[in-house]
Amino acid sequence: MNAPASQKLKELLDARYGHGPKTLEAMNETIDTLLEHRSVRAFTDQPLAPNTLELLIAAAQSASTSSNLQTWSVVAVEDPARKQRLSDLAGKQAFINSAPLFLVWIADLARMQTLGDQREKPYGSLDYLEMLLVATIDSALAAQNAAIAAESLGLGTVYIGAIRNNLEGVAQELGLPPRAFATFGMCIGHPDAAQLSAIKPRLPQASVLHKEQYNLAVHAEVVPGYNETMDAFYAAQKMKPLGAWDLHSLNRVRGPEAMAGRDGMVAALNKLGFALK
Repeated sequence: MNAPASQKLKELLDARYGHGPKTLEAMNETIDTLLEHRSVRAFTDQPLAPNTLELLIAAAQSASTSSNLQTWSVVAVEDPARKQRLSDLAGKQAFINSAPLFLVWIADLARMQTLGDQREKPYGSLDYLEMLLVATIDSALAAQNAAIAAESLGLGTVYIGAIRNNLEGVAQELGLPPRAFATFGMCIGHPDAAQLSAIKPRLPQASVLHKEQYNLAVHAEVVPGYNETMDAFYAAQKMKPLGAWDLHSLNRVRGPEAMAGRDGMVAALNKLGFALK
């Protein structure tokens, strides 16, 4: 590997981990794009190139899908008024409005029900949690392919989990049929270079990589060092977390009051046609 590529890999791994693993040597454009990922929440007014949406969806449809069932869909939203309403439903996140393209990814079992009706075949499995997981995972795999494709084109992306704050409201806004729900949104556009965030450090690999068997004890060993890494990141980005990374993260899972309405998701899914047996 040539020196510039080696140096760039080191810089990207250092950014991702605070100090990167020392044993990785392979580098190519795909790994480069993956390691350079950052959430983009500020976009320019530059429109997307023609047919960008269709190219991103081709990348999304190239993702793996369980048993080739393809139990996902996506709704592309460009209308400013609709984006505003979706922003209101998702915690009033302004970057939904500023992004030229907002994609809402859907766990979609409605198509399978329609096929069953047309073919006069049973589809009782659609009532089980397993199929909801299949559809949700399918939508995530497809969306990540689209995100990587967008970033390879020099575009910026950010996932919007808050689209789940009001599943019924989003379903109504998008005209979703029964047995379909929005798993998350995704803003896509040209990043505003003046407001570009840094690469956010992740947990050390020792915390997430287990060999042969799971070892939870190692997590406690690496968290103090990761807290220090994140403290430096928060300070450099002028962010004000609620304490160290572990305390800030625990605050997000303290109880239903921290879930922004998503604690009622089971009831909402039931109303949207998911029996969840």
